[in-house]
Amino acid sequence: MTGTVSRTGPPSDAPAEANRSLTGLFAPRGIAVVGASRTPGKLGAALARSLSGFAAQGGNLALVNGRDETMYSSVQAATDNGPVDLAMICVPAAACPEVLAEAARAGVRAAVVCGGGFAEAGGPGIGYQDELAAVVAATGIRLLGPNTSGFLAPHAGVTASFVPGVAQVRPGKVAVVAASGGVNHALSFLLTEAGHGISLAIGLGNAVDVSAPDVLDHLAGDAETGAVALHVESVADGPRLVNSVARLAARRPVVALVVGQHDIGAFAASHTGALATSWRTTRAALAQAGAVLVDDERELVDAVGALSVTRMRPVRDAGVGLVTAQAGPGLLLLDDLRGRRARVPELSPATQDTLATLLPPLTFQRNPVDTGRPGPELGQIFRTVATDPAVDVIAAYALHEPDAVDLVAAARDGRTPDVPIVLGLGGAGDDVVRSRRALLDAGIAVATEPRGVAAGIAALLSDARARSRPSRVPGPRRVPTGVSGSYDEDQAKQVLDRLGITTAERRACAGRGDAHAALAKIGGPVAVKILDATVLHKTEIGGVHLGVTTAAELDAALDRLAAIGADRYLVEKMAPTGVDLVLGARRDPVFGPILLLGLGGTTAEALADVAIRLAPLTPGEAAEMPAELNGRAMLEGWRGGPVLDSTELGRVAAALGDLLVANPDLDEIEVNPLRLTATGLIALDAVVLTRHVPREASDAQPRH
Repeated sequence: MTGTVSRTGPPSDAPAEANRSLTGLFAPRGIAVVGASRTPGKLGAALARSLSGFAAQGGNLALVNGRDETMYSSVQAATDNGPVDLAMICVPAAACPEVLAEAARAGVRAAVVCGGGFAEAGGPGIGYQDELAAVVAATGIRLLGPNTSGFLAPHAGVTASFVPGVAQVRPGKVAVVAASGGVNHALSFLLTEAGHGISLAIGLGNAVDVSAPDVLDHLAGDAETGAVALHVESVADGPRLVNSVARLAARRPVVALVVGQHDIGAFAASHTGALATSWRTTRAALAQAGAVLVDDERELVDAVGALSVTRMRPVRDAGVGLVTAQAGPGLLLLDDLRGRRARVPELSPATQDTLATLLPPLTFQRNPVDTGRPGPELGQIFRTVATDPAVDVIAAYALHEPDAVDLVAAARDGRTPDVPIVLGLGGAGDDVVRSRRALLDAGIAVATEPRGVAAGIAALLSDARARSRPSRVPGPRRVPTGVSGSYDEDQAKQVLDRLGITTAERRACAGRGDAHAALAKIGGPVAVKILDATVLHKTEIGGVHLGVTTAAELDAALDRLAAIGADRYLVEKMAPTGVDLVLGARRDPVFGPILLLGLGGTTAEALADVAIRLAPLTPGEAAEMPAELNGRAMLEGWRGGPVLDSTELGRVAAALGDLLVANPDLDEIEVNPLRLTATGLIALDAVVLTRHVPREASDAQPRH
């Protein structure tokens, strides 16, 4: 994602105060509205109205406006008459830094600057934002914003937002942490419509001080929060965000929506650089930290809503039992689940025998279980499916038909310990709304349509898989160090050789005589390539010629290479046919060392079918990456082709990650193609990109 405004906080070298308590912000004893107004259309008036409920519950609400004799003349005057922990600042941007400083001098612990006109506006606004940051650094006051519509903390009675309708958001278990104030409110309203309450909902705005990691760390200790919805636009400090998500996900689920799928960066020096977009890398990093990923706001609501009321036991390959009261919606649900790679196993013969005593003979009973029109036996059906050894979670759908069955009672009666139910309840009207609310209160996840059920189930499965992964840090492994300077393909492959990665027999040639000697030594067919550290995309300039067997063919290839300015060549044994992969390790500017695996070779960027991990990681963790590829069937013996040894792939990938971590001057190393053949993996091309430290500085530089 691009842009000039940070959306997840200051970099990791920010002041140590970055982890200060947020209690003064989210649970204040008193609130001062600075710039309060009695003119209805003004921001200060809207905030005063929103916070009137805080005063009604006994909180100290102080209205500050030096030009209105009915209000306090200053923040200090307000604090003289009662505790004030939070200042809501509603004055023009140019005046905000001094008001923030005054609040800090008066002992206020936190502030919110709602208005815009700061860095997002450019010009003088950049300076105003810098001044706010300076006040924060000098005083330690916590600052939310600027350029935010505020936050909601319903359990504390704080509606610190000027958006109409926020008073309708009730207390509950879902926390929303959004980069945008508008998205924060949009998600809060969607969750409210779905029957969920809010524990905290915050829009970060420009995030001069309070950032997503700060709020996530706060929520890790918040007993009112059952699950967290995280909306990310851009990331300033990747490691800090990842660490915060990992700490929180260990206690309560985190569901993440990352904006920027269709961002287009500048042409990169390597396929790895082009494929590892900020969107892909951010999603991969959050998933590795334990977050559940979703693709849109509707799925986010269904996913976080389900996880806020129920959570599966940790399991890697859970089975879904599907129970439907109507066949058509059941097929939609089944299709959606299979599209999400959920496993819907056939039920055991014993389970099917029991179901046969509960259901009409013409209904489908192997999984999915089609009940026909549901009846009083629905609770027993839920319980029977839940006790099947292959079932870890139940996905269900039924229309609201109170004359046929009490769905709330059936779901309650049919629950089995450690086997959650996600129930889609279709229908309209107040009775349906009340039934959905009763199910949520009973700890049963609810959706309104089959797609919502599938989203909830997928979230439970993803969360269970993440928690089943062993929590461990990769141990030290021996890899080359001192990798620096410039590398041509032969030198890059020497690095791979030292890592134990298979390369083809080859010779680096300084002229035609060397090339002919190499062909005679290696034997054809060979590949003949330009050997130049400055040329990274050789095929695009005609720098690669394949299948060269005879001396005449070699001369013809050398003539064509000479025509593009080549005076050094690589003569290399042709590899067997197979499936081409791209495997790269690069130093991401936000998240640090990452690994990327994808299908493609020269078509990698067109396919964009990749898996990404933060490095370092163990060979076992790296071995799981191919399972994420959409084209993974190509690696499983497709039409008699080669079968990937995931253990070998894991070793190779982990070694590249270790190399990057161990060599601070190494920016990137890419193997493309890494060909899967009948005899294993072989690196056909390699690129090493460094910070171009002079060659004399490295005692590990490959030499001829």
